[in-house]
Amino acid sequence: MIAHLQRASHTAGLLAYLYGPGERNDQSNPRLVGGDCHGAPLDLLTHAGSLPYLAHALDAPVERLGSRAPERPVWVCSVRSDPRQLDLTDAQWAEVARRVTAVTVASGGDPDACRWIALRNQPRQVHVVATLAREDGGLHNAYRDAFRLQSECHRIATELGHLPASPTPTTSAPAPEILMPITVTIAPEPTGSVVARGGDSLAKSLLNHAGFAYANDWHGPRHRLPTSMGRDEQAAISSHAAQMLRAARYTVELDPVLDTSSAGPQRGQSLGDQVLAVTDRIRGAESGAELADALAPLLDPEQGVLERVREALEAAGEQITDLADEAYQLGDRFGFASDFIVAAQSELADEDEELRRVVLPSQERAAPLSAGVHDALGAALAASPAATRAPASRDASPSAPAAAPPAGPAGNSASRTR
Repeated sequence: MIAHLQRASHTAGLLAYLYGPGERNDQSNPRLVGGDCHGAPLDLLTHAGSLPYLAHALDAPVERLGSRAPERPVWVCSVRSDPRQLDLTDAQWAEVARRVTAVTVASGGDPDACRWIALRNQPRQVHVVATLAREDGGLHNAYRDAFRLQSECHRIATELGHLPASPTPTTSAPAPEILMPITVTIAPEPTGSVVARGGDSLAKSLLNHAGFAYANDWHGPRHRLPTSMGRDEQAAISSHAAQMLRAARYTVELDPVLDTSSAGPQRGQSLGDQVLAVTDRIRGAESGAELADALAPLLDPEQGVLERVREALEAAGEQITDLADEAYQLGDRFGFASDFIVAAQSELADEDEELRRVVLPSQERAAPLSAGVHDALGAALAASPAATRAPASRDASPSAPAAAPPAGPAGNSASRTR
C-alpha cells in the first residue's frame, strides 16, 4: 500500500475530474466514503450535482484567508493497495483515509484541523482531498507529509496482512558514526611517472596490490608507477586501482588521461556509470553548497535522474497494459514503483536551500577512515593488470602487500560508513 501526494490549485476542477470518467475512462461509480468538513452534511453529497456545494464546503477556510491563501491550497493524496491482494470495502478504505489524515492534515483531537473528504472511483484505491487552510486561520505545514504517509501506509499494509511483520529487535546497536570519505588522487607527473597520494593503510594496500610502489623521500610519502612503464600500461593500472578504491568506498580523483573506463568501442559509459560519477562527486563534496550542486543532476524536478526514472517506470506500466489488458496487475506494479519515486521527490523537494546552509566542521572533513570498509574487500582485491608483469623481487620485497590488507588505520577503531 502506497500513497501518492500532490497539490492542486482549484478544488472544483479537481472534484469534477475525480467524479468524471478519467483520462482513460477507467473511473466509475464515484462515491464519498468519509470526511470531515466541520459540520457540513457530507451524507447529502453523494452525486455529481452536489459538487459545487462540496467544493465550497472544502474551500471555506481558504476563502477566509483572502490574499494570504497559497497558490495551490488543495492537498490530494491517492492511496493504492497491492493489486495481488483482495480489495478493501468502502468502510475499510474510509478507515485508511482517516488514518492517513490523522498523521498529516487532520491530527486526532485537533478542533481546528483542515477539512477533508475521501472518495472512491476505482478499485483498490481511495482519494483524499483536503484544503491546507485550518479553521483557526493558519496553514498546515506539509513538511514531511510524504514520509509520514508512507510510514502509515506501511503500518496499515502490515496490519492487513499484505506485508510480513517486522521482527522485534532484541538488542539496540549503537548508531554508527558517520565520517567523511578519504580522497585518493592519481595523476601523472612531469617526469613521466604516475603518482597516487592520500589514503589510509587500507588504501595503501590496494595501491600496492594494483602495482604501485611505495616511496617516501623529500617529495613526501606517495605511491608511484615508474617512468620506464608505457603510458598505456600506466593508464590501465591507474584505472584498475581507481576501481578497487571506489569499490572500497574511497573517493578517487583520477586524471582523465589515465582513465580507461570509457575508452574503446566496448567501454562506452553506461547510464549506471554516469550515475556512479554523480555518486563520486557527492562523496567528494566538502560543503553543503558543493553537495547541493552535486545532487542537482539527480534531484532536478524536470531533468533529474529521479524524474527520468519515474517517467520510464510509468511508461512501462502503461505500455504493459496497452500490450495486454489481462496483465494490468503487472502494469500496476510498475505504477506503484513510479509512485514511490514521487514520494521520494516530495520528501526532497526543498533540499537545495537547506543543504546550502550546511557547514561541515573541519575536523569532520579530516577524520580518518577505519576498518569498516573491509566489507568490500572481495570486490576491491580483484586481479590487477600489473600482476602478470610484477618482478619476482617485488614479491619478496618488504613493501609487497600481504594476502589481506591490515585491519585498519593504526590507533583508529571508529566505524566507517558511507
